[in-house]
Amino acid sequence: MLLRRAARLIDRSCASLIALACLGASMCAYAEGRMTRETATFAAGCFWGVEAVFRQVQGVTNATVGYTGGTVKHPTYEQVCTNTTGHAEAVRVEYDPSQVSYEALLDVFWNNHDPTTPNRQGPDWGSQYRSAIFTQTPQQRAAAEASKQRLEQSHQFKRPIVTQIVPASEFYPAEEYHQRYFEKHGGAQCHINLGPKRAAAPQGQAPEAAAPPCPLPLSEAEIKKRLSDEQYHVMREGGTERPFANAYWDNKRPGLYVDPITGDPLFVSTDKFDSRTGWPSFTKPIAPGMIDEKTDASHGMARTEVLAKQSGSHLGHVFDDGPAPTGQRYCINSAALRFIPLEDLEKEGYGKYRSLFQSAQRQ
Repeated sequence: MLLRRAARLIDRSCASLIALACLGASMCAYAEGRMTRETATFAAGCFWGVEAVFRQVQGVTNATVGYTGGTVKHPTYEQVCTNTTGHAEAVRVEYDPSQVSYEALLDVFWNNHDPTTPNRQGPDWGSQYRSAIFTQTPQQRAAAEASKQRLEQSHQFKRPIVTQIVPASEFYPAEEYHQRYFEKHGGAQCHINLGPKRAAAPQGQAPEAAAPPCPLPLSEAEIKKRLSDEQYHVMREGGTERPFANAYWDNKRPGLYVDPITGDPLFVSTDKFDSRTGWPSFTKPIAPGMIDEKTDASHGMARTEVLAKQSGSHLGHVFDDGPAPTGQRYCINSAALRFIPLEDLEKEGYGKYRSLFQSAQRQ
């Protein structure tokens, strides 16, 4: 009797130990992400905005910006910006497949960039800004190919889709200052549509419409504190500064002109010319999507007003009396601009625009 009771106690103890061991192994596996975490890698232009949009998707547990698809080991941002490493700016997305499918992430990818522009997204040029899906498994590749085919058959785009679908190679995380860039800088230089955290569309359903442009990270009162009296008058009240008595009318230094409120790049010195009007003049903006134009009938004149896309701030006016090749003159107030010298692009976080100046030199 005593022996049988002892045997039963031993059996129960062993069963408890086994159960605890299994539970411990399961908990460790969960903590290491082996049970519910999978990885997807996408390239869709400047990785700051791509990371931000994927972080908003329910089921995404982490997103890391970095470089992949090239030949240079452990590249730096400066190296990738030379357009010689073969790497793309990419985002490694970690997600819980029980909450969001890989197909749904593909919908987010397609819905947040232009897959028809080779080596370009918005104002960013170079092979590092190409559209690409880096697949981890044969299943991911099959899903990506099927997704691309459905999009082509939908005729949503007039031009052919140029997105690469290639096996994932070594992914090199970017420098720390690039990680969570929008979170650190309040949405500055936002070029991708951001909105509240949302669920991706279920498989088989069309993705939801793109969210509205990034809201300004500052209130109007905060903007007024940040700007000088003249800047506020020009940018927020539609004023005009005096000609020949402003900061940049005769500025000949190479560099970038950005929105003082959002930091969005607006104009490049390579497009600047002397219009002899006393205001900075450019043949075109850095990219059409960075500005808005609207009819201005004030002061008894019919003019076209130019506004910064994200901040909605008054910049100046555009006229059809400019030089070739555009024939346009964007007459802009210096008070509506902040100048970033060429030598300070990397320090100020605009290193990716250096290629614009290199292209101009080659021409």
